[in-house]
Amino acid sequence: MSLSKPIVEVRHIGKSFGAHRVLNDVSLSVQPSQVVVIIGPSGSGKSTLLRCCNALEVPQEGSITICGADLVKEGRLIPDKELNALRMQVGMVFQSFNLFPHLTVIENVTVGPRQLRKMSKADADALARDLLAKVGLAQKAEAYPSTLSGGQKQRVAIARALAMQPRVMLFDEPTSALDPELVGEVLQVMKALAREGMTMIVVTHEMGFAREVADVVMVMDAGRIIEAGPPEQVFGNPQNPRTRSFLQAVLTRD
Repeated sequence: MSLSKPIVEVRHIGKSFGAHRVLNDVSLSVQPSQVVVIIGPSGSGKSTLLRCCNALEVPQEGSITICGADLVKEGRLIPDKELNALRMQVGMVFQSFNLFPHLTVIENVTVGPRQLRKMSKADADALARDLLAKVGLAQKAEAYPSTLSGGQKQRVAIARALAMQPRVMLFDEPTSALDPELVGEVLQVMKALAREGMTMIVVTHEMGFAREVADVVMVMDAGRIIEAGPPEQVFGNPQNPRTRSFLQAVLTRD
């Protein structure tokens, strides 16, 4: 992979909620088409870091650049107009799906492109049907979210994020709310996106996915990135004692 300009660059960000320091001098760089998987114990700052990458949370210190443009500069968020344009480059998939219950599946997928990208109904519907086929849900276009399984809802949420044609996809523990037998169907969609070259930052507890799909695995603990490297190094020969104890705990849990 050629080392072009990073598509996401986080520099020395810090974030506190009251007296609680959640992120402490965190930096990371993501190249186009790279899959970065962030792992670590609960409460280590993983989701807050991810949410800072599309300004759902704003760090009080440091800078974040997305697609070559400033998102946060020295702890200050860019103006709303620029923010909205930049956010369209970044798709986000949450733990809890966040589908609109009163809209059909296809309406959930088309609402963003029609309202924000000003796409015609015909073009948005065609795009949505392509994306629903891609996530294995072409037959559910007219269904309502209440009729879907958790895995199906999450695949609709992925299609909805992709409908905005983002350059980066953020996944915040996308399988943690699913029954174990439904996890695989969501991970298969994410693996396919990785193979197609989508730039992805994934916060997950799925160690098998991290090992198989990540270009870089980052380990967080107490608001810091304590280790980063290719999966074979992080899983096979971790350098930090905290990484070793964390992996020992999660890999022997089953």
